[in-house]
Amino acid sequence: MVSTPYSLSSLRMISTVSNNPSFQPTNSFPTNLGSRKWSNVSARMRPAMAEATSSLTYQKFVQFALEETRNHTHLAPSSLQERFGSLSAMDGRTQLQVQSFESPKIRLLRSLSIEGSDGMQVLDFAIFPRAEFDLPIFCANFFTTSAINIVVLDLNPLHDVISQHDYKKKYYTHLIPLGLKYGELLPWGGRITAESMKFFSPIVIWTKFPASEQKHHLLYSAFVDYLKSWLELMDRASGETDASRIMVNLEAQHKYLTWRAEKDPGHQVLRKLVGEIHAKEIIKSFLFSGVDELGSRTFIDYFPEYKCDDGTVNQKRSMIGKSFQSRPWDTRGEFIGDSLS
Repeated sequence: MVSTPYSLSSLRMISTVSNNPSFQPTNSFPTNLGSRKWSNVSARMRPAMAEATSSLTYQKFVQFALEETRNHTHLAPSSLQERFGSLSAMDGRTQLQVQSFESPKIRLLRSLSIEGSDGMQVLDFAIFPRAEFDLPIFCANFFTTSAINIVVLDLNPLHDVISQHDYKKKYYTHLIPLGLKYGELLPWGGRITAESMKFFSPIVIWTKFPASEQKHHLLYSAFVDYLKSWLELMDRASGETDASRIMVNLEAQHKYLTWRAEKDPGHQVLRKLVGEIHAKEIIKSFLFSGVDELGSRTFIDYFPEYKCDDGTVNQKRSMIGKSFQSRPWDTRGEFIGDSLS
């Protein structure tokens, strides 16, 4: 359940992978292996790969995030903790752990981690600022099986960084070297829809790689550095006093939440684990809490191009029909893709 603000084509494999633990990346083995030999090799390696992956959990990530955040601010338990803290999977084997907090500058810090008996692991960790602050939204979405990792790590911009140069300069220009560093170590993961780019920053890490201890440690390093960078931004942030600016921030965050709640590709995995009703409740009321409270506009209000003739939401991944196979930001953090409008 890699929950992302984007309908990434690659993340559509999530439900397939979770139902098929033997999935292997297409380039995992030499292509000259015969089908029988492939089957034998794959069967021998799967248990070992699953065992190795199961020892690499995301609990270290969550523990660091909470400890480091507490070094910067006081975290108080969110009311969502009591409501969602006792989640359990229908299969009786998959572990779901939920944590949620708030602070003077943080509307919601929340984490959902999943550990499956088949080696599947998920971390969906996010920090949403209060509306008085135009801070980016910290976003870490990691999906792991014994064969592959699918990763999104970013400081999602609250406002447009493609046309609003002042906002980009305020929060991202000094972080471009950090993005370049990890963009080199964790290369671009393939096609991503043009609509999705509106919710990404110039330092986004979108990547896929075969499961390995080395990559896991590298991802942890990136998570640490990105979180520290976000907390430093939070420390320096001054609260807005202009009511009109606060409303602009509030609407921007509501638009973000509305997009994510509608397009979250982890719905299928959650539905398998807890059922359709609970999956929808987790997505709207926990992962993207605020979509029903921070504003009244609907997904169609924000994104009318997705409206079908009968008024329902078109489930197509992209209405623009444009995608980016390679990173659409240059080394200066300038967007080099075509116009998204």
